[in-house]
Amino acid sequence: MPSFDVVSEANLSEVDNAIGNITREISTRYDFKGSKSTVEHDDGVITIHADDDLKLKQVKEILQGNLQKRGIEPGQLDYQKVEQAAGQSVRQKVLVKQGLDKELAKQLVKDIKASKMKVQVAIQGEELRVTGKKRDDLQEVIAFLKGLGIEQPLQYKNFRD
Repeated sequence: MPSFDVVSEANLSEVDNAIGNITREISTRYDFKGSKSTVEHDDGVITIHADDDLKLKQVKEILQGNLQKRGIEPGQLDYQKVEQAAGQSVRQKVLVKQGLDKELAKQLVKDIKASKMKVQVAIQGEELRVTGKKRDDLQEVIAFLKGLGIEQPLQYKNFRD
């Protein structure tokens, strides 16, 4: 029986490459001259240090632009609360979402089953396995999921005939 997996992954090596580009861009931009703004990446968590809220906003715009060029959608970024650091400086953590969380996976299963398509859906860890009798049914599910307009980007992998 044909099947495929629905996942949501970000390539962390591309995140590292984007952080390198951002660091170079901050060091060369005139509006960041004399600034102690930095961006660091450690295991799926991006930490932004900025001198003030205005610099933080500018660094976030640079971050989103560079990540999007590298194929990481803005929906995969989870911005945490802005924290005050020493003096006027601020810090913000940005989580790169990996995998489907349980609530989203349950909602997708519920939506697929409510559409009355002839497929079986199973949650396997942080991904969904969709199985059907015909390839056309699976393509119908992919079109349905794309039409839902979910904020977090989904990838369709491991197609087996």
